[in-house]
Amino acid sequence: MQWKGRRRSSNVNDTRGQSGGGGMFRMPRGGGFRMPTGGGARPARSGGMGCGTLIIIGVVLWALGLNPLSLLGGLAGGGLGGGLGSSISPQQSPEVNRQTGTAGKQDEMREFMEVIMGSTEEVWTNIFKGYGKRYPLPKLNIFEDQVTSACGTASSAAGPFYCPGDSKVYIDLDFYNTLSRQFGAKGDFAQAYVLAHEVGHHVQNVIGVLPEFNRMRSSMGKIEVNQTSVKVELQADCFAGVWGHFVAKQGWLERGDLEEALVAANQIGDDSIQKRTQGYIVPEAFNHGTSEQRKRWFTRGFESGRIEACDTFNARSL
Repeated sequence: MQWKGRRRSSNVNDTRGQSGGGGMFRMPRGGGFRMPTGGGARPARSGGMGCGTLIIIGVVLWALGLNPLSLLGGLAGGGLGGGLGSSISPQQSPEVNRQTGTAGKQDEMREFMEVIMGSTEEVWTNIFKGYGKRYPLPKLNIFEDQVTSACGTASSAAGPFYCPGDSKVYIDLDFYNTLSRQFGAKGDFAQAYVLAHEVGHHVQNVIGVLPEFNRMRSSMGKIEVNQTSVKVELQADCFAGVWGHFVAKQGWLERGDLEEALVAANQIGDDSIQKRTQGYIVPEAFNHGTSEQRKRWFTRGFESGRIEACDTFNARSL
């Protein structure tokens, strides 16, 4: 990627070297959105990763000055097949590769994250402006080992996540060592895709669907939670692709960059992770989507550059 010299976001907080808050690891409460890092194929439990659905209908109503939550509440008992929502339990993850003697690389990575964060701010601000609305900027918190957010305390083993309670994306930069070494997903555009995916969850939160989901998800069964979660996570992948569409038009991408993102999407698909970590696949435990699905929805957003193309909920097939 041709990212050097571009605008850097000021909404980045580096808390490395500071105490994260102590305590045993627990999955963020109140709807934290986590990038999968591998592990057990067990059904989701309420209280983990929450997210909204029907984002496209919500965007259209919101752009017209209407409240999308009223529609969602009316449909929840019928047309949505049982309700909204998703929840993902913590998964066993590969140990984060902590490297020493790499201060220079870490500083450059922080600059890279600030530039990518800045580009998401510009892209989504312009998209929201097209609807006559303001895009509230999220913040990025770079941490090490453990962090306390409005969603609870999380360790690096959780992987990157977005917390709607404080509108922040949290990431331990050494996750990218895991992504590259253990998942075989290398390259700066693969790294940017991860951040853009989490920002996609912020976009979903801003629409106003997530609070309604968090109110309703306790009435959902585990399998239904997982099925809905897949649709929402694929939508965040598609939103990441929408961001990629615009940075490509701005001349950021180099030969091979798109393939880097697709390899990353492939390697963190539920089926790939389950096969790698336990040797067999349990489809009913999927909560992020298969490798093929994740690649396809990222590509759909990348090629179209339109959020309307990211309606995973009403898609005939995922």
